[in-house]
Amino acid sequence: MLCGPVRLRTYHNHMVRDGFFYAAGLFVVSAVLLVLTGSKLLALLPVLLALFFLWFFRDPSRSVSTVPGAVVSPADGKVTTAEWVDTPEGSRLHLSIFLNVFDVHVNRAPIAGTVTQVNHQPGLYLNAMRADSNVLNENTTLVLENAEGTVHVKQITGLLARRIVCSAKPGDRLERGQRYGLIKFGSRVDVLLPGSATLLVKVGDRVKGGSTTLASLQSGSVQPEGLPTAVAVNA
Repeated sequence: MLCGPVRLRTYHNHMVRDGFFYAAGLFVVSAVLLVLTGSKLLALLPVLLALFFLWFFRDPSRSVSTVPGAVVSPADGKVTTAEWVDTPEGSRLHLSIFLNVFDVHVNRAPIAGTVTQVNHQPGLYLNAMRADSNVLNENTTLVLENAEGTVHVKQITGLLARRIVCSAKPGDRLERGQRYGLIKFGSRVDVLLPGSATLLVKVGDRVKGGSTTLASLQSGSVQPEGLPTAVAVNA
């Protein structure tokens, strides 16, 4: 378990620039409709949609734990899966976080470490709640390594999510809680942790990217009990 005082690093408010691009275009459409039709009601619709995009692409500040071994959530959403999976490297802890359209969609590094792999896999756009969507849907896996272990983070598309953004590349050094990507319009993020990790959340919990601690990689952690076991495919 994490022990000692919780030390925090704060990443301040930002706005994902995509929101400005979408909003600017819609404001132009609104102005054109007003000039061509003279209808304020008709011109109001693109304005409302522009405001939605500005809200959707919000990127609020987050206070990130600096406690050694802490693994923070890479995304806002709901924990839908917590299970053991068998991989070629041994038993590992697998978590899934489902993001609905109202969640912040900016993704953050769960640990501080070096990016060793970034693997993009084309695929389908099935409901991200499906257990096999992590294999069948388009996804991008980021692998982070440090002295405490290796953590995989997989961005997965969904019914509405049609684009994955990942700015990290092999060789990059990311800090815990640092922004590195985005999934647009509802999706899922999976995390694969070392088998020695201590789980600190449960299925059904709401988590916040960067600020919720999912698990601990500290030496001497006790493996959580009572979790289901599955076979990892394309982990």
